[in-house]
Amino acid sequence: MTSTIRTSPEITRAPAELVERFREYPVANLGDAMDRIGIVDAGITPMWDGAAAVGSALPVQTVAGDNLALIEVLDLIQPGDFIAVNAGGYVDRAVMGDNLAQRFQAFGAVGAVVDGAARDRDIIRSFAFPVWSRGISPAGPFKHGPGAIGAPIALGGVVVNAGDIIAADADGVIVVPLARAEEVLAGAAEIARIEAEKDEEAARFREAAEARRV
Repeated sequence: MTSTIRTSPEITRAPAELVERFREYPVANLGDAMDRIGIVDAGITPMWDGAAAVGSALPVQTVAGDNLALIEVLDLIQPGDFIAVNAGGYVDRAVMGDNLAQRFQAFGAVGAVVDGAARDRDIIRSFAFPVWSRGISPAGPFKHGPGAIGAPIALGGVVVNAGDIIAADADGVIVVPLARAEEVLAGAAEIARIEAEKDEEAARFREAAEARRV
């Protein structure tokens, strides 16, 4: 039987050493370095407190409430992949839960972000697989397709190509085009330097204020 899922013949990955450098910076700094472009819709939030991940985007397109493409992507996951799913923003039927999350983690994926719904929040939290989603629904998915793997997708208003760098934390999710990675890293480093100077200045003000109260 012919699959209803189209898979790109070649899927680009960001170099692991490049991805690693993004771990130094929070999403807010990366967003500032990109002039606030590339930040995913704020309606997509972490499933559990403390979730954070950085990886190479592996885009998946599904139809609303269907996860056949997410089942087929299991054969293609490589260590360091960040699964990015356009599920049409539909939140009344989850396209992933603890079963898929455990498999993603076992195959080396660093996280998943779903423009749609997920489920099994407490179980997923228990094995610390980072997931961001637009909603939570106990209802399970259909498994009919169609869908696509490796092709560009829209994710919360942002285009995601295979090999783009996705960073996500408590504040949200950002997509950095692979071609802009070095530029964004340089910008984030400068922002971090400026913020460190501001923190030092604020500390001096606090010390001076405390000294006046003595």
